[in-house]
Amino acid sequence: MSAGQGSEHGWWQASDGNWYPPDQHPDPHHRARFAAPPPRAEARTAGPGTARIGAPAVLAVLAAAVILVAAMVAIVVSGGGDEAEQVVDREPTEGAEDAGPSPEADASPSEPTDPEDEASPAPESEAEPPGSDEPAFTWAVTGADGPTMEAVADLWNEENPDQRVDLNFLPPAPDDQRTQLFNDQVTGAGEFAEAGYIESLEDLRDSVEGVSIPGAIESAQHEGELYALPYATNFGFLYYRTDLVDEPPETWEELYDTVLEIQEDDPDIDGYVAQGDRYEGFVLNYLELLWSDGGEVFDDAATESLLLDGDHAERAITFMQDAFEEGVLASGFRTMTEDDARLAFQDGDAIFMRNWPYAYPLLQGEDDEDTEVAGDVGIAPLPTFEGAPVETVSTLGGINNAVSTLSDNPEVAREFVEWAATDEGAQEILAEMQPPPTKASIYQRHQAIVPEDQQPIYEVLNQVRQHARARPPVPGYNGFSLAVQEHLHSVYADGADPGPALEAVNEAAEEALVEDPEEDNEEEADMDRG
Repeated sequence: MSAGQGSEHGWWQASDGNWYPPDQHPDPHHRARFAAPPPRAEARTAGPGTARIGAPAVLAVLAAAVILVAAMVAIVVSGGGDEAEQVVDREPTEGAEDAGPSPEADASPSEPTDPEDEASPAPESEAEPPGSDEPAFTWAVTGADGPTMEAVADLWNEENPDQRVDLNFLPPAPDDQRTQLFNDQVTGAGEFAEAGYIESLEDLRDSVEGVSIPGAIESAQHEGELYALPYATNFGFLYYRTDLVDEPPETWEELYDTVLEIQEDDPDIDGYVAQGDRYEGFVLNYLELLWSDGGEVFDDAATESLLLDGDHAERAITFMQDAFEEGVLASGFRTMTEDDARLAFQDGDAIFMRNWPYAYPLLQGEDDEDTEVAGDVGIAPLPTFEGAPVETVSTLGGINNAVSTLSDNPEVAREFVEWAATDEGAQEILAEMQPPPTKASIYQRHQAIVPEDQQPIYEVLNQVRQHARARPPVPGYNGFSLAVQEHLHSVYADGADPGPALEAVNEAAEEALVEDPEEDNEEEADMDRG
């Protein structure tokens, strides 16, 4: 379904295959037609370039009982809908870059000017049918996977009619979700926990240990303590053209040489497409290169930076720098996001691609998607560097659920979070729709029962999930991420000196170990003066 078409309630499907709420649509007439009435403002931003929301919005969303954290955190906030639906004061801001598949066009909402175009009431999710009792709690979820979240909520409500959940949709882009919640990026349990917005769930550890994917559990921790439970996940794959490549490369050096060899016969084809724009997606790609050479950002206890230990960090960024200069990376790599890479690969213009599982069915032509590579797509784990002490590595994406400290009904919220992580039916919904589940047994079973044409993706998922890694769950990850974007993007894209750039990123990594480095420095200065 293309932009401009959608459900009777205004939900529409973008070319990335994801469904989005009406206020994310590129057509202003569509947004106006399905706009929510002003009194029901749900602390929602609508995409790049819209609004930054301050503390009142944090309270509005966190007063809903369960929050999506990262991998991203989803917060469950109990106590009915009053606080969750309070009107939010907004201040202008520059929009955050997209860190995942998102609508192709700017989707900031516009107000109708014709009386006939006045906003109609927002469509109510089946999770809260007209005339039902007030919900027991609210689940703040990503709008990018709205149909999936609604299906999970409907299952819970069917099984728990006296403890119904209501949905509060966040923007589809992770960066915008963080902006909405925190006035800045928040990458997971660490920053939410440090801010005091989510409860410890350490007493529920036995429910997910040995059940959920280990990397997903890691992403839900802060200083070794669980502050969220895994729910949905995501992994990076290597996509390759089977009509051009006999076997997928196992090392980055092999990929590099293969591209140059193919380009000798076809100089117009791009080599490797991925997430190279200056945004969170680039950070994930750099971390995968760093980790695939055996490098680390922090020690296991997250007490010191290891970024400059050895030459791993320099090897990762100079590989990108050399690959860009030699044309191994696509000419437009420096501005590519997930969907830019997918469309280039889908049009037959690239040999290799790093992307998430969502791209696979679209490349094969599902949903009437135009594709030049159907039947010629292979997938494999991402390569490593020669001699690296790792088999493969992927940055873990996805969603965890956390319980808000503002919840009036925390016990029900905790029950829901545990259910979403472990219930077979809830996790099966994720397996059948998207994003992928975190319950490990689902992958093994689905690899055995899915149709033959879908088996490759589950085979690779089973390999990759064992080596997937969470982004560092440190309090100041946002500052580290922004430093990587600012300093390392220019190294590969503009040929800047990697030495000073890595020094600046290492300084940001050290500062990321404390919640507020400026406040920490002020305390040290006070001690010195004393």
